[in-house]
Parts: sequence; structure tokens; C-alpha cells
Amino acid sequence: MPAEHLLRLTPPPVHAYTRGLDLDRDAVTNALTLPYSNGGAEGVNTKTKKIMRQMYGRAGFPLLRHRILLG
Repeated sequence: MPAEHLLRLTPPPVHAYTRGLDLDRDAVTNALTLPYSNGGAEGVNTKTKKIMRQMYGRAGFPLLRHRILLG
């Protein structure tokens, strides 16, 4: 009973967030307990997007590829 009372008092965005966590409970538990991370891949993606924004409209794919491989 007390949990239902708290759900009525929480704002809708908080309720949606906690409902999403409940639906993905296994994924959340694994993310917090396992030593694996996709941080390396995310870093490469961020770096590539930054280079693409800097080069927008300047050159074609060969120069973009060269800058990514050098960076």
C-alpha cells in the first residue's frame, strides 16, 4: 500500500523513469555490476562526429578518413 501512495505523489517524468528502470531491471543490474563498458566505442564515435562537424562542406570522404585515422 505505501508504494502505491508514493506513485501517486511522484511527478509523471519521475514515474516514467522509474517504470523504465523496472522494465529493464536485468540490463540496469548488469550495467552496474559487470566490468564491461562501451566507453571506448562511444569515445571513437564522439571523436568522429567532432571531426565531421569541423570538416562540414570542406572535403570528401578520403580526407575525412585520413583525419580520423591520424587522430
